[in-house]
Amino acid sequence: MKTYKAYHVEQTGEKEYTGAIKELSTNQLPEGDVLVRVKYSSLNYKDALSASGNRGVTKTYPHTPGIDAAGIVEASITTEFKPGDEVIVTSYDLGMNTSGGFGQYIRVPAGWVVKLPDGLSLRESMALGTAGFTAGMAVAEIEKEINPGNGPVLVTGATGGVGSLAVSVLAKLGYEVAGVTGKESAHDYLKNLGASTILTREQALEKKERPIFKPRWAGVVDTVGGDILANAIKSATLNGVVTACGNVASPDLPINVFPFILRGVKLIGIDSQNCEMPHREKIWKKLAEDWKPEHLFDMTREINLDDLPHEIDQILKGKMQGRVFVKL
Repeated sequence: MKTYKAYHVEQTGEKEYTGAIKELSTNQLPEGDVLVRVKYSSLNYKDALSASGNRGVTKTYPHTPGIDAAGIVEASITTEFKPGDEVIVTSYDLGMNTSGGFGQYIRVPAGWVVKLPDGLSLRESMALGTAGFTAGMAVAEIEKEINPGNGPVLVTGATGGVGSLAVSVLAKLGYEVAGVTGKESAHDYLKNLGASTILTREQALEKKERPIFKPRWAGVVDTVGGDILANAIKSATLNGVVTACGNVASPDLPINVFPFILRGVKLIGIDSQNCEMPHREKIWKKLAEDWKPEHLFDMTREINLDDLPHEIDQILKGKMQGRVFVKL
């Protein structure tokens, strides 16, 4: 048994939840194959929901959020991992209903654990986190179907974690990237990441009542859903590829069949939580090598556990730009 610090969320009243730094012990962790001493985590929108008592994310409190963790194996009951191994744990049930990366220790099934690939540090892996992994999955689908010469790629919600990383990776691979943002102050930020065109939210939403638009985007990484995703699909080129991974604007998709039957547009859902392990390892390897963003630490900030309440409030208000990762 070891004691450790964690950002622990408790229910303090009806629909009232409070997070604080608590001293916990490893015997409070769930059963699992691998005990990991967490060095870094990261903050995602789903973490903010869990920390604010969203029962659709976390059913039982008290709870330690954190859907991302990177650290060092301290104990393992499987031969696949040994003490001292550097590992990444993201997705599955981590930080949702299983104690997550906002604690200095996690205990998880071996099937959730990825060995840290060569070329990536633990710190870099959490600067990427689930957002980087999700962006990587979307880029993989676009790269499979579209060459940089086929036309520009649109990234919606471009200043968010997934969007920022998608812009950077796509630009590094030679794609012409257009970014959508509602933040006028973020234009220089996106151009620094590699975006050649910036669209306002109003531009991305204009003429949304039309059934189909002039073809413009060979590929799309959509992080917001709703009317913006519908307009992106309507603006896709012949055999264009649209990837969808978010619903912060709306979970609804007001669309007709014309882009699909007249242009052969492909709409591909990105599910990073349940991605199979061979593909998961392949994406992390790519992110450690050819896809590693050149501006990774320009779009990220490092914080400590004490800083989480403020940052959780910011992400819930839609005021976060780029990525925040947590040093445990």
